[in-house]
Amino acid sequence: MKKIPMTVTGAEQLKNELRRLKTTERPKVIQAIADARAHGDLSENADYDAARERQGFIEGRILEIENKLAMAHVIDPAELNAEGRIVFGAMVKIEEIHSGESQIFQIVGDDEADVKRGKISINSPVSRALIGKGEGDEVEVQAPSGVRHYEIVSIHYE
Repeated sequence: MKKIPMTVTGAEQLKNELRRLKTTERPKVIQAIADARAHGDLSENADYDAARERQGFIEGRILEIENKLAMAHVIDPAELNAEGRIVFGAMVKIEEIHSGESQIFQIVGDDEADVKRGKISINSPVSRALIGKGEGDEVEVQAPSGVRHYEIVSIHYE
């Protein structure tokens, strides 16, 4: 079984979502189904159909999260001995060599990736180019707009 890399924060977020789905959302939808059944004929009951559809979504998401957590390989970058190299979970500042534009992001698992929040997937072209490199190294990244050249300015493990 293939393990899914995940940060401590990412695992906590999934656990919180699972807890919310099981303790809040599931009971709400069960009650909505019961209320809709009380209104009589189910064949023409839109509330019943909507509640059943919502229940299917919730149960599917619960199963998906439980599977991800079962396959999770939770990595705390602060506990790694990365010897100044970029590893999963590292916070990285890079600077585009030609424009001088800098970016700061954290390398995270696929499910945690959110570019707007500065989190990029371990499977992204930028991450793949950076893994194993150190401060001062230059990397070349094949982007949709063409090849981009970056210098690694700093690396932090949080």
